[in-house]
Amino acid sequence: MPSFAYTIKDEEEQILEGNADAESEDILRTRLSEQGFTVLEIKQTKTTSGARKVYGGVKAKDLSIMCRQFSVMIDAGVSLVRSLNVLSQQVSNPKLKIVLEDVKLDVEAGNQLYKALSKYPNIFDRLFIGLIKAGEVGGNLEESLHRLSEFLESDVKLKNKIKSAMTYPTVVMVAAIVIVLVLMTFVIPQFLTMFEDLGVKELPPTTQVLKDFSDFLLTKWYLMIGIVVCAVGLWKWIASTKLGNRCIDWGKLKVPVFGDLTLKVAISRFARTLATLLSSGVPILQAMETVAGTVSNEIISDAIFDAREAIREGEGIAPPLERSKLFPPMVVHMISIGQESGALDPMLLKVADFYEDEVDNLVASLTSALEPILIIFLGGIVGFIVISVFMPIINITQTLSSDSGGD
Repeated sequence: MPSFAYTIKDEEEQILEGNADAESEDILRTRLSEQGFTVLEIKQTKTTSGARKVYGGVKAKDLSIMCRQFSVMIDAGVSLVRSLNVLSQQVSNPKLKIVLEDVKLDVEAGNQLYKALSKYPNIFDRLFIGLIKAGEVGGNLEESLHRLSEFLESDVKLKNKIKSAMTYPTVVMVAAIVIVLVLMTFVIPQFLTMFEDLGVKELPPTTQVLKDFSDFLLTKWYLMIGIVVCAVGLWKWIASTKLGNRCIDWGKLKVPVFGDLTLKVAISRFARTLATLLSSGVPILQAMETVAGTVSNEIISDAIFDAREAIREGEGIAPPLERSKLFPPMVVHMISIGQESGALDPMLLKVADFYEDEVDNLVASLTSALEPILIIFLGGIVGFIVISVFMPIINITQTLSSDSGGD
């Protein structure tokens, strides 16, 4: 977990400095503000020390399998250290094997499991650590591991649905780019050379556009690469800034069709994550903070933080979510009923199941709608090129026919 150095001012106007671990700078800032401090400065220092460098993450599927095996062994009465030792030998992922070996050594040295795992924030996120901590403190670690495994499996299914929806359009777009590049750099120049040999001095407008673009790709291809690199670099720079990232996340919610898909995925993830945390005994304020950190959209995350603040001041969870105008009325009413009846966890799971079904239906309809659109798009590009190539040939044929008729 990242470590931050902070400078704050208390109620007596005294300047205080300190260090703390937090999921992000915003979460630490919120935490300090809730304690009555005025935050002057926060700077990230370094990640928690004492862990071996492990670059990259681990697939959620591997973590889910590990959690399920871990849960079975703990439930069977196998000691924590021995369970970790067995897991480190069984897992096929080399990164996870290294991590589990280090975690086992930490637990053997007397550290708590959640603290040992928190040294690897790129593998075990805040949700994972929070559930493990709740299980250790409450004495039901096997149940927390089982819930975590189910959550990860559901999350993997949801991500796979989104990937499957994007596979077809991605393949078609890549195919279109490759076809156009091959035609413009190899086929079109051959025809243009033939037109010059036949003495064609004036090309039709569409053919001239094709010629100019082909010449640009052949003679100034480095500019095209430069434009692409600059565009990608500019996009990454904008996404790295707080304001730019917020604008991008806002745009994701407003894009036609895809914005609705993004919102439904976020609501499903919010509901299932919160239900999993609450059912594991995590306090609602801590659970809301964790959920805000796991929802990958700054706009929705801010709405959850606002709801958390309202809950801390004694308000229910539903009204602030309704005020955000991001959560549909059905979600707000179901959460309100769940809180009033004392059955918030199962109600949130029903919300998550409903919106996962909605994502299924939307992905299916989106895929069906995109297929003909992309085929028409690809056919239009190829058709434009074919027409542009054959128009000079038709003109030449007509000219030759006229000349032979005159003779």
